[in-house]
Amino acid sequence: MSGRTTALTPPAGAKPPVRHPDAPAPGEPLGSHYAQCFGCGEGQPHGLQLAVRAGEGVSLTAEFTVQTAHQGAPGLAHGGVLTTALDEAMGALSWLLRVIAVTGRLETDFLSPVPVGTVLHLEARVTAVDGRKIYSTATGRMGGPDGPVAVRADALFIEVKVDHFIENGRAEEIDAALADPDQIRVARAFEVNP
Repeated sequence: MSGRTTALTPPAGAKPPVRHPDAPAPGEPLGSHYAQCFGCGEGQPHGLQLAVRAGEGVSLTAEFTVQTAHQGAPGLAHGGVLTTALDEAMGALSWLLRVIAVTGRLETDFLSPVPVGTVLHLEARVTAVDGRKIYSTATGRMGGPDGPVAVRADALFIEVKVDHFIENGRAEEIDAALADPDQIRVARAFEVNP
């Protein structure tokens, strides 16, 4: 690492995001990108299991219920879990751009405590694209989609090729993911060759 930080504010030359013509329609569920993912995977009993839906433009909505396993202080959501929820929501925006992207930088602001049992309503959108850099923002609201913001984040995602995961992941998980019919569907959707 160079020690250099990357700004979360798009540079002057960044372009507005463009929804891919083959992206899921507004209101459609986006699904899980991997069954063992802590954020969206159905195979993680203590994970967030986010229910994500495509929104208008390059945006989405998601929900998750804060469980006992997600607490930090007694009866309150752990800040890292809330950050993970926002990170997962912003990462799911890649479905709408039809690219594969990973988190490069993420900054979270915590505005109020989130009690266990709360349904957190998430909204995320891409704000700009600059080459491989994708700038995103997200909020988490309590009490409904129009409720008060409890947590918000800004992030920079970096577009990568599938080789990023093949070269850096554990072989047994990569093989399991590539054998999963849902992952084959994802690979075809993103026009990559597993």
